[in-house]
Amino acid sequence: MSNSTTPNTTRVAIVTGAARGIGAALARRMAQDGFAVAAVDLKAEACADVVEAITSAGGTARAFAADVSQEDSVTALVDSVATEMGPPTVLINNAGVLRDNLLFKMTADDWDIVMNVHLRGHFLMSRAVQKHMTEQGWGRIVNISSTSALGNRGQANYAAAKAGIQGFTKTLAIELGKFGVTVNAIAPGLIETDMTRATAERMGVPYENFVEKAAAQIPVARTGTPEDIASTASFFVREEASFVSGQVIYVAGGPKA
Repeated sequence: MSNSTTPNTTRVAIVTGAARGIGAALARRMAQDGFAVAAVDLKAEACADVVEAITSAGGTARAFAADVSQEDSVTALVDSVATEMGPPTVLINNAGVLRDNLLFKMTADDWDIVMNVHLRGHFLMSRAVQKHMTEQGWGRIVNISSTSALGNRGQANYAAAKAGIQGFTKTLAIELGKFGVTVNAIAPGLIETDMTRATAERMGVPYENFVEKAAAQIPVARTGTPEDIASTASFFVREEASFVSGQVIYVAGGPKA
């Protein structure tokens, strides 16, 4: 798939939390779709494997380090990407953390770190990148929410942040649409990643049992893969999706969590 503005210009996509799991799949898919990928994580070396996978397949990718919850770090990141790779016109906000606990056990730090990485991180990254998108007259922002936005025991912080991302997405779609920028969100259901394993451990359930029980409750009778999320993002960023904005798609094997 070609995404070039001219024959000699390749669009640049930033993917945060790109070192593993959903983020790595998103980075690989953006490269497969023809974008030059800036793979971002707290440490650049954490993205070495995904960058190698992309470049060995003939794509273009570079690793960058940033803490998306810190304003100065985000500013430096976006400036570096623009200088070294070109103006970023696709942003996939995927970076996230878990600090699960029941409300009476949840600390203020548990609350703050989840809000800062997810909600503040989405805000800081989107604000920094939108300048390049509006200048180019074209842009795509894809935010990663979750079915936990509908409520999930032990995740008051995470659920609140993921629900906030949906409101943030719809507002940016309204503000940025006239500049040729679409903003959409993906709300994954149970996707088999390291974070899913952490959830099973928190619940004291063997991972295989956790997955089997979850799959039995999903209409399509299976759990999700990171590639399921990457495929949906691929749709959102393509030219043909220019009339789709402000939407939240639940990629969860059914109509609800």
